[in-house]
Amino acid sequence: MDNTGQTVTEGHAAGLGCAAGAPRIGADPADMDVATGLVQLTSLVQGIYAAVSARHDLTPAQAKLLCVLLDGPRGMADLARCFGVEKAALTGLMDRAERRGLAQRAPVPGDRRALQAVLTRTGRQAATAFHAEVSAELAHLTAPLNPADSEQFRATMAGIIQRCRAASEPGPR
Repeated sequence: MDNTGQTVTEGHAAGLGCAAGAPRIGADPADMDVATGLVQLTSLVQGIYAAVSARHDLTPAQAKLLCVLLDGPRGMADLARCFGVEKAALTGLMDRAERRGLAQRAPVPGDRRALQAVLTRTGRQAATAFHAEVSAELAHLTAPLNPADSEQFRATMAGIIQRCRAASEPGPR
C-alpha cells in the first residue's frame, strides 16, 4: 500500500503517473519505450530540483526564476512566456521574490512603460549556490555513463532542445 492507502501494483510504474503496465525505473531498458523513459527521467530530475530547492529555502518556481535571471535581466512578458504562465501569475512570483530580497523590478532602458526582472546581490548569491548544487546533483544521473555514451546523451539532448526551440519560434519554416 502507498501513503494514500491504495494498493501499489507492479504496473503502477513506481507512482510516477505512467500508464498501467509501463516498466518501472530499473526495468530492462530494452522493454522501456521512449515516452516512459522520458517521463521517468523527468520525474527524477524534478525530484532532485525540488529537493535542492527546499535545501535552499526556495520553491522550484523561485529557483527557476533565479536561474533564468542569472543570464541577465528579463522582461516580464518574456518571463511569463518562459514559465508558460499569464503575466498575473508571474507578478505573484515576482512579488514573493522581491519580499525576500532576491529580485526586483526595474525600468527597461529606453522604454519608460516596461519593467524587467533583475537579481539583487542576495538573489545572485542564492542563484549561484543553487545552480552549483543542482548541477552537481543532476550530474550523478549521468555519472555511470562512459565518456562516449555521456557525449552521445549530451548531443542528443542538445539536438532535441534545439529542434523544439526552432519549431516554436515564430516565422516562416
